[in-house]
Amino acid sequence: MTNTNKLLAAVAAGVAIGSILGVLFAPDSGEHTRKKIADGTKKLSDDLLDKINEGKDRLSSVRNNMRNRVDSLKEKVEEYTS
Repeated sequence: MTNTNKLLAAVAAGVAIGSILGVLFAPDSGEHTRKKIADGTKKLSDDLLDKINEGKDRLSSVRNNMRNRVDSLKEKVEEYTS
């Protein structure tokens, strides 16, 4: 993990912890606070799933690109060796 990734992960963790603490110590009713936490958790979960799917799509694209390159190189090698 690069330093940039570590920094971004630490910032994201800090924001999440700060948000949770802010909601917990806010002067709202317990029911309203629980709803805020549930809504925030749902949004965070949805965002995480979106990022995971985006990563899968990128990985699939890279894999397909590499397969195409390997196939192209195999064809060139077969042309030269034939």
